[in-house]
Amino acid sequence: MLAAMPPTPPSAPERGEARIRDRGDACPGALRLHTADDGRLARLRLPAGRLTGHQVKTLAHAAESLGDGRISLTSRGNAELRGLAEGCGAELAALLAEAGLLPSPTHERVRNIVASPAAGLDGLGGPEVQLWARELDELLCAEPWTAALSGRFLFVLDDGRGDVAGLGGDVTLVAVEPAPSSAPSATDPSSAPSATAPSSVSALLYVGGRAFRVGGADAPRAALAAAGAFLDAAREAGNGAWRVRELPEECAPDVAGALDRAGIAAEPVPAAESLPVLGPPPAPGPLGPTALYVLAPLGRLTAAQLRALLPAEEVRLTPWRGAVVVGAGAGAEADRLAALSSYGLITRPDSPWAGVTACTGRPGCAKSLADVRADAHPGALGLPVHYSGCERRCGHPHGTWVDVVATADGAYLVDGAPTPGTALPDAVTTARTTATTTTR
Repeated sequence: MLAAMPPTPPSAPERGEARIRDRGDACPGALRLHTADDGRLARLRLPAGRLTGHQVKTLAHAAESLGDGRISLTSRGNAELRGLAEGCGAELAALLAEAGLLPSPTHERVRNIVASPAAGLDGLGGPEVQLWARELDELLCAEPWTAALSGRFLFVLDDGRGDVAGLGGDVTLVAVEPAPSSAPSATDPSSAPSATAPSSVSALLYVGGRAFRVGGADAPRAALAAAGAFLDAAREAGNGAWRVRELPEECAPDVAGALDRAGIAAEPVPAAESLPVLGPPPAPGPLGPTALYVLAPLGRLTAAQLRALLPAEEVRLTPWRGAVVVGAGAGAEADRLAALSSYGLITRPDSPWAGVTACTGRPGCAKSLADVRADAHPGALGLPVHYSGCERRCGHPHGTWVDVVATADGAYLVDGAPTPGTALPDAVTTARTTATTTTR
């Protein structure tokens, strides 16, 4: 079933006043390694979270031979390797390049593309967004100017179920039923859609509070054009904006003009129709006839756990720190899930650890005030909960969640309430089962 409308934009930190960025984006990548207390850190962008079997094996090998033996999953469906030695950059790059994980060294940090991970697998959404993600990635890597995007600029591609539409994308595409008639161009009714592969859906393109309907075949090019409009607006604003929400209101991206210049037919969607239709993430367990879904405990996989996902046609890492195993084999899901459970993976929706995540914490992060992974407790099954070692709340989920933050006195704040460590399990249980937790 396809959603009717795209999400509303995230609000700026101070409404009407954009953030001033006085330095370049230092976001880590696969080639730009970050120094942490536990060694060097590499962040690998995986468009739509997609990994081939060979790439799964390569990541597991890199984690064991160069890092701490684990793979951290991010809230964008990307992967991080930690504990890397100081001089391993060239060897890591060679491994990743051989596996096809570095298609463009100059663009590797801007390949931030989240797509509905169950698209085409369970009958709730079509497969188009997975194809859009691959085409958009190719377009991003082919254009020199896209390297100017920050490592935090995010493309979100929702197949209509609404599972990723609310993840705060700078450019969001939502698959919708085709319009009754072909849409005119935003500024030129004679413009015709591109002659790319046919699509049975249209897309709603959402950028900074504005929405446009475009043909499904044009969706990846429309997303690219919108990113170009953002860069033009950022240059005009002169505030060093990394993301659309950081632009001043008077410097909104000219998306209509960018679409017209790209020859993409587009129809503006009234603001009243730009309300979110959000669906839940997939639950651990079988996912359609030949796929399954598991979660990584506290968002981190051992190399052995990653390898246990194979054999598979492909593996899709998700923004909820999980992995979709595509091609599990009809009728074999129960056996596969039992095997994965034996590796410590979360395979059941009734596991209290489902939805529990944590930042790196001590000893890996110098800013953390606690070993949050050791202190984490699931509480009762309920709302998502995220444990943070400091007020930065790195890697926290979107939407409604229980906020557990370490404090300097060895205690925690649970949704703002001071809580000693001994009372943490009961406080988290209460918070997860109470519907008054705020949406952030």
